[in-house]
Amino acid sequence: MLDYNEYSQSELNKLIPIQDEFKEKYKIDSFSHWFYDDDLKIIRLYNDDKHEIFFKYIPIGTYSLTSETWMWSWFNNDENNAETVKIKNFGLENNYRKLYEGTFPSDIYDGWEFLAISFNILDGIGVYTLNTENLNYYLLLIENLNSEKDSNIKILKQQVLDCPNHGLQRKAFVCQHLNLEKPVGFIEAFDTYPKMELEEEDLQAWCNDCENIRRKHNGWNEESEPYAQIKLICENCYFEIKNINQ
Repeated sequence: MLDYNEYSQSELNKLIPIQDEFKEKYKIDSFSHWFYDDDLKIIRLYNDDKHEIFFKYIPIGTYSLTSETWMWSWFNNDENNAETVKIKNFGLENNYRKLYEGTFPSDIYDGWEFLAISFNILDGIGVYTLNTENLNYYLLLIENLNSEKDSNIKILKQQVLDCPNHGLQRKAFVCQHLNLEKPVGFIEAFDTYPKMELEEEDLQAWCNDCENIRRKHNGWNEESEPYAQIKLICENCYFEIKNINQ
């Protein structure tokens, strides 16, 4: 059995020509912007001229530039990262410590070795790194998505609100009385569920008192709207509020 250094270098050597071919096929280096949704597990690469491409991905892990530590995505106990547990189990079977320890001191080169190992174990088509000011994200790309046929891409494109708690999300509107502390009822403009496809309507909800005022004044108008004082929130906040107020 190869020791870890021999094994990781071997997998990295295999990945390099495959990644070069992948980058050439999809012209990866031609895209100047990226956006990803960690719920949908989709990354969008695009340019200012609206040329874009979408991939389904598996989050492999992150490297902190401030603490110089690596963290495997399975270490967060997120059920969406269950696939990466296969890497952990492979590490345990072969006594490769770096593959089964959740977080540890590291460097940026480790991340590329981990991508190469993940590529083999989880059957990827390419890899991608997102480099931010303090954190590098390492993604295994597993499928090129058809933007005309995949319904999740439509959801992704609608994400226009930068929520301080949830990042870029679709916008939603609720009355001033809806909150996460005290249930006050939850009336919706239409039945909703998370990540549903929306046509032209936005998510909209209000409390029981607002519904009474709305009915009294025969709908939303200049007499009923001042009481509601509708506020803008993100989709994730909307469903958190809905769970508490229903």
